Amino acid sequence: WGQNLMHHPHVHAIVTGGGLSADGSRWIHGKQSKRRKPFFAPGKVLSRVFRGKFIDMLKRAFASGQLGFFGRLKSLGDEAAFEQLLNKSVRHDWVVYAKRPFSSPACVLKYLARYTHRVAISNRRLVELRNGRVSFRYKDYSDDQQSKVLSLSSSEFIRRFLMHTLPSGFVRIRYYGFLANRYRNERLEKCRHLLGVTSVPASTTTTKESQTPVENSDPAPSPKTCPACGRQSLVIIDVVSPTRPLPLRRPYFLTDRTVNSNCFDTS
Repeated sequence: WGQNLMHHPHVHAIVTGGGLSADGSRWIHGKQSKRRKPFFAPGKVLSRVFRGKFIDMLKRAFASGQLGFFGRLKSLGDEAAFEQLLNKSVRHDWVVYAKRPFSSPACVLKYLARYTHRVAISNRRLVELRNGRVSFRYKDYSDDQQSKVLSLSSSEFIRRFLMHTLPSGFVRIRYYGFLANRYRNERLEKCRHLLGVTSVPASTTTTKESQTPVENSDPAPSPKTCPACGRQSLVIIDVVSPTRPLPLRRPYFLTDRTVNSNCFDTS
């Protein structure tokens, strides 16, 4: 999303500095440039390949009836009009930016978290709501990243915000290659072996109690262990006691499913 909440569809891709060979017998490092610095691919080449594949997928989706056009875009439902739009798009250079490698895995997580675990605008950017208008701060990148205040009608603010709400069931983060979900554990172990890297244990936290051996006692299950599958895949957001109301720590956006609904304690 953009700072002013306008529609700004784009994709972020994290690419490893190498990968497994086709037969999986060796690790192939990324190419080195003439200056002996890590190098992935020329930006112009990526731009043209991305443009070609994206437009080809649009053509296939249109031919199979997977695209729908409404409102001002309804005319694009005509095959000739849609083809004209694609021909116009081909004549433009598409933007592809290859960022330098991150300094550490922590920096990768921090960077991605801005998009994967946040909404389009944070509360700290909101200035005021007055007379049916919402004012918020934004950076104007066309004006040397100057901080400015934008005022919108409440309906326009909500419209822009909802443009950044993903459809139900949409997969936000997707993995490919040796990180694909189906073979991830097996292939990651293969990569570590070829790179001579020791596997990181799931938990490195130790306590005095855990260091003291206890005879004839089974270890207590972790609170993050799923009771159904037995894997440590649970993320505990909060433990709510039935003797107190639900904690309202932040504003909630209500939908038609949550309005006039009641919450009952069945414990």
